[in-house]
Amino acid sequence: MPRLALYALAVCVLSVAAAVVSFVQGSWLGVVWILLAGVSSNMTWYYVKRGRAGRSDGANSVTG
Repeated sequence: MPRLALYALAVCVLSVAAAVVSFVQGSWLGVVWILLAGVSSNMTWYYVKRGRAGRSDGANSVTG
């Protein structure tokens, strides 16, 4: 897994935890944390797919 994907995954997990804490305390600021979790989740998938595509392109160019 690419390093940027791991960083984005860590941000996603931490923002979900922050949202849970925020909602438990009765704050509506948790909505912002949920939005951040969604963006970081999409970034994680993007970097994972980009890493896979880069590996498959590199393997094909070496053998082809």
